[in-house]
Parts: sequence; C-alpha cells; structure tokens
Amino acid sequence: MLPGSDLLKGAVDNHVHACPHLNARSVTVFEAVRQAAAAGMRAVGLMDNFCNSAGYAALATRELADPEIEVFGGLIMEPQAGGIALEVVGAALGYGYGPGTGARFVSLPTHHTRHVARIEGRSTAYVEACFAVPERGELPDPLPAILDLVAAHDVVFNTGHVSGPEAVRLVDLAHRRGIGRILVPSAHYAEDEVRAIAAAGAFAEFSFFFISHATQVGLTHVDAERHTVPAVRLPEMAALIRAAGCEQSIVNSDAGVFVLPPPVEALREFLLLLQSAGFAEPELRRMSGANPAALFKVGT
Repeated sequence: MLPGSDLLKGAVDNHVHACPHLNARSVTVFEAVRQAAAAGMRAVGLMDNFCNSAGYAALATRELADPEIEVFGGLIMEPQAGGIALEVVGAALGYGYGPGTGARFVSLPTHHTRHVARIEGRSTAYVEACFAVPERGELPDPLPAILDLVAAHDVVFNTGHVSGPEAVRLVDLAHRRGIGRILVPSAHYAEDEVRAIAAAGAFAEFSFFFISHATQVGLTHVDAERHTVPAVRLPEMAALIRAAGCEQSIVNSDAGVFVLPPPVEALREFLLLLQSAGFAEPELRRMSGANPAALFKVGT
C-alpha cells in the first residue's frame, strides 16, 4: 500500500479525462474505472471536450457491471461537442441506456471562452467568437433556456473556464434561474472571488493538474494548437481552498493526459500534497468524497 492509498477509499473523482482525445491518454475509460474500483473509490466522473461523456459512462457501467463503483458523465459545451445549444443539452440529458444514464452535468466551455482564449494568445477573431459573460444585463441566448433546462433536471451546472468576476456573476444568475447544483473551477481565482462563490452556495473545484508538471507542457486540448496553462503553487492552492472552506470545496485529479500518472495515482498524490499543506484527514475525505458525492447525486 502506497502512502495515502487509504485516502482513496470512498473518493469520487469527478474530473477524469480518459475518453478518446487528440492527446494521448494514460488510461482508457474501462481502465480508469477498474483502477478506481480497485482503489476502493466510490465513483468516477468522465469529462470530454469532444462529446457528451454520459455515453461512455453508460457503456462502462453496463460492460463492467461493478456495483461497488458508479460512473457518470456530462456535456462540456465546446464547439466540437455541439456548442452552446439547447438541442444539444436536451439530447445530453437523456443520452445513455435508459433512465439515470443521461448527463449529470452541463458545463460552459473550458477552452472556447474569451478568458482562456486571451491567455492562450489566440487571434482577435478567435477571441471574439468565444463565450463571455456580459458585465450587466441578461445572458446571451440560448443560455437562459439552457439554464432553465438544467434546473428542471436538477443536474450540475459547471461554469467552465471563465474569469473570476464572470464566475461570480454566473453563480448568481444560475441561482436566480433555480439551479441548486453549481461547480466552479477556481484554481486561478483571487481569494475574495472564491469566498464569494462559496458564500453563494456553489462548490469551488481544485484539481491536481494545475499544480502538476503538466502545466509545463504544451498540450492540445481542443484543436491542433498546443498551449500551457499557468501553474498554481501548492501554498496558493491551499489558501484558495481555505478561502472557500472545506465545506464548499471539491478536489479531484483532472488527470488522464499522457504526461500525468493515471487518475487514481494523481488523486492519491494530490491528497498527500494537501495533507502536507495542513489539511486533516476528515477535511480531505469531505472534499474528495462527501462533497462531490452530494453534488453529483452519487448513490441516489
């Protein structure tokens, strides 16, 4: 047993990139799920920039038929996956092998946002074509109708990779439209923004990827261009988690890309790093297990 293996018991890694990709993967979907089950984990959430991953999750659930672990997926509204479109979201929510196998989350783009496009140094035309949250007024169509559909199905709304101020506004607007389950990737935000997100009842997400060596490698995430992302030092991430509070924080691997260890190992390393940063075992178990299980309705 490697140090920290016990921390994986009952964990839910809701951010695993094991689906086919333009980048090489460290594991297939089946391998990722089998490894998580062997580690005693409770659930795995699949993410994919190119399609609704609920289909892969439903296939893994049926093929592996392991009652000890749950597999779920959802939709990132990248252009390659159909974009920000009501019809695409509607299909994702029902896609699978019958009741309970549709998308459990709907996410705004993770790369096709103006915030990320500017960081990546994309062209002006590319940046202008990307999603952005207006500073005031209503959200652009069809997003209000999409939020209403997400609320009606009571699935998770993921704010995607927008800026901190955009995320704070999105949480407020999503709540106003009746959405009760919100996840906000928060590794690059300011502490006051993370506090506002958590105070509004959303969960702040923190991933191993952003403190790992993968931030030093130019990777292809949605097209042929390769880009790095800003790294976050462990003390900085620990401070952000404390700003949100363990009650409103979720930690996961965001692993699967070939330059990182497989997701189970990445999560083990992340939990050990957080433990070394001063987080107690009950806090780690809450952030890696109880919180994501409640948010994604694992076991219900």
